[in-house]
Amino acid sequence: MNNQKQQKPTLSGQRFKTRKRDEKERFDPTQFQDCIIQGLTETGTDLEAVAKFLDASGAKLDYRRYAETLFDILVAGGMLAPGGTLADDMMRTEVCVFAAQEDLETMQAFAQVFNKLIRRYKYLEKGFEDEVKKLLLFLKGFSESERNKLAMLTGVLLANGTLNASILNSLYNENLVKEGVSAAFAVKLFKSWINEKDINAVAASLRKVSMDNRLMELFPANKQSVEHFTKYFTEAGLKELSEYVRNQQTIGARKELQKELQEQMSRGDPFKDIILYVKEEMKKNNIPEPVVIGIVWSSVMSTVEWNKKEELVAEQAIKHLKQYSPLLAAFTTQGQSELTLLLKIQEYCYDNIHFMKAFQKIVVLFYKAEVLSEEPILKWYKDAHVAKGKSVFLEQMKKFVEWLKNAEEESESEAEEGD
Repeated sequence: MNNQKQQKPTLSGQRFKTRKRDEKERFDPTQFQDCIIQGLTETGTDLEAVAKFLDASGAKLDYRRYAETLFDILVAGGMLAPGGTLADDMMRTEVCVFAAQEDLETMQAFAQVFNKLIRRYKYLEKGFEDEVKKLLLFLKGFSESERNKLAMLTGVLLANGTLNASILNSLYNENLVKEGVSAAFAVKLFKSWINEKDINAVAASLRKVSMDNRLMELFPANKQSVEHFTKYFTEAGLKELSEYVRNQQTIGARKELQKELQEQMSRGDPFKDIILYVKEEMKKNNIPEPVVIGIVWSSVMSTVEWNKKEELVAEQAIKHLKQYSPLLAAFTTQGQSELTLLLKIQEYCYDNIHFMKAFQKIVVLFYKAEVLSEEPILKWYKDAHVAKGKSVFLEQMKKFVEWLKNAEEESESEAEEGD
């Protein structure tokens, strides 16, 4: 018996026919480019005609595959080589952003072309975003005029929602920042963006992609200060952007102060050390005292697990606040700070229902501990209070305010007798 395996027959010289759908079409952006450029040459600079041509061509040409080539042509006039230069041997068109007039109106018209194209072919959205990110990295390869046009166009596209603010990440490229290209580009971009919308809409878009606290990174590390940013953008005519960044820095500094303050209190650091730290932060970040007293109050109230029983919480609050009175007193050296503290106490007692009956006791404690003085208390009672729990708190304070007024009158009459 033959144990050897029989050899299977082999087919030699036979070709298998590949089904058409399995054939991989050769990637040929040059042919695609020629078709687009020829069409643009025929439409001329009439952007309405350009938009119609692009709309119709999407049915015949493979936009999905050649998205990068398509956008290169519409922006730069032809396919871009790495670094942002146009290849010499390639066809090019004058119907593009870089060859257009350098003014906002023309860039707004081009923005409409991109807008219509992407609305018609939604799948181009991602490709267009990638294209803009690439173009921003190529900025050094473009002329100043080309950069200005691209900046204005990008600002308009950010304003109308065609682009997402995350594309700005490309501007933080180290070389672009170092050579001042990023900051100069950002000036033109933000001017056209704010012109289309306003600073609040711009801020909301930046916040959405966590870019609102990164704008100072447009400058090298040794120039990343609020002062430098404010000077540069204010001189460039963008005062509202400068003020926005300054406010963002202040908000960030305040949050950081509150966080550190709570940590120091939970560690039980001496008050003199805490006061010294807070005063240094006030000076460094230009935080006014009325703002600081609000932060100190919030921090003091958040270090305790409060009793849920109304009859016990007042006693607990008085004991806790008596301990922290010296700290609070250090930041009520101005009448406005005292008034701010009174309003913070009012809001806290209203928002935390168990504290409703504790309001007057807290104010009296702070008066005795010289955290608050009579004038701000009387002003609060007369017309500086807020609506929250107003009737309850004014009723609570009635007798104490009468006592304060009488004490004030007595001291005035004593002073007159002395004269």
